[in-house]
Amino acid sequence: MKRFLLATPESDAVRTVREAFGGELSLSLAHDWPSLREKAAHSVFDVILADLGLFGAVPGKLTSEYRELLRTLWTRNPQAEIIVLARTDQVREAVGLVKAGAGNYLTYPLNKDELVYVLESLSLSRKVESELSYFRDQFVVGDTRRVARMESPVMQAVYEKVKLVAPTGTTVLLMGETGTGKGVIARLIHSLSERREGPFISVHCGAIPDTLIESELFGHEKGAFTGASRRRLGKFELAAGGTIFLDEIGTIGAAVQIKMLQVLQERTFTRLGGETEVKAEARVVAATNIDIKALAEGGEFRKDLYYRLNVFPIEIPPLREREEDIVPLAEHFLERLSRTYLKDVQGYHPMVIEAFNRYDWPGNVRELENLVERAFILETSHILTPASFPAELFERGQVAAAIPLDTSLPLSEARRLAVNNLERAYLTELLQKNQGGVSRTARAAGVTERQLHNLMQKHSLHKEDFKPESGNEISARQRSRS
Repeated sequence: MKRFLLATPESDAVRTVREAFGGELSLSLAHDWPSLREKAAHSVFDVILADLGLFGAVPGKLTSEYRELLRTLWTRNPQAEIIVLARTDQVREAVGLVKAGAGNYLTYPLNKDELVYVLESLSLSRKVESELSYFRDQFVVGDTRRVARMESPVMQAVYEKVKLVAPTGTTVLLMGETGTGKGVIARLIHSLSERREGPFISVHCGAIPDTLIESELFGHEKGAFTGASRRRLGKFELAAGGTIFLDEIGTIGAAVQIKMLQVLQERTFTRLGGETEVKAEARVVAATNIDIKALAEGGEFRKDLYYRLNVFPIEIPPLREREEDIVPLAEHFLERLSRTYLKDVQGYHPMVIEAFNRYDWPGNVRELENLVERAFILETSHILTPASFPAELFERGQVAAAIPLDTSLPLSEARRLAVNNLERAYLTELLQKNQGGVSRTARAAGVTERQLHNLMQKHSLHKEDFKPESGNEISARQRSRS
């Protein structure tokens, strides 16, 4: 049976919907925005049909304003298809709502065949979406520009430094924890420089064996070593006229440090096994997630090379120190995924945003990006719900603090037990609050009833045990089942 929520002043529209679906229909009615929002927040619907006027539609209204209204309806009904009902002279405004995320629009007077066709088309589209393979685009134009939209003062300061140094040819040293986005900043420096039309060559120094890195960076001549059957150009030559990004620069060995110093001081180098000097015409941007100043002071890194690299240092703060950027970054990643995958997801469930703001992000921006992408692939709703994210995201700062730790266990086993304990405690509290009501509990948890049943079965929870009339007998049964 399809569950419809219909909000319209047109009595003929109500009759058409009843005729179109007959006995397969469970229909609730709303007459204004407050009642529409209230019913959408407290009941589950498959389809929401809403008159255009309820959204305050006017010519020129921003898509973002419409999107916020749609998200309000999706908070408790992430699976619902929203269809806009409009007069024929309101089509432009109706299209604006569709652009904001509504499934489609229909014009008055409603035609039952058209209504059935539109809903079947949306259902088929959802099915196709869920079955498609996901192919990630390797480069999205404008990705690096997200730095300019960061709201935290510390990242605005980073962006100001980038704008100042980008037009110059100065060597830049980016410092920060793994996953903070040093590669993004390096690309941004390149894209804002006069070398933007030239190549951007990225080299992960820590991933190249010591025996190969010199050849990788500076190239080699034929016969320079066993297997060198021809001359090979290194990354510095390939990056001529552009930028070379040396990630994890602190991992390079002593021999390569000497040649790197030559590049930065004299702007020349020689290929491995060669004698001819080659002019270094690439701008150097280096990055490190370790304190190379401390390495230099301890004799593990050349001090003169450190000073040559450290001409213009930029410190990139970890994500936990710039909470204002978490939601904008999450929105950016979601927008990018929506463009690159054939899938329409419009936002985040409020519980997800709350969890994002509590979490301390040990993996920084990269961890956030990976979590959003994983959730996007798993999600079948219009918004990203808690069910599509790992349980530990919601564990930190809440129940997990009260869970006893058994350090005699391996970390993997301790983590599994902690997640299980968290899930059981969370579900128990919600079921008690809702007196065993499965529908209400599923909505509060942001999961489907089927997902909730599976979780209850996993943790031996029974809705009968939470009915108020069972009294002390219930407590006894719960203890015996535990």
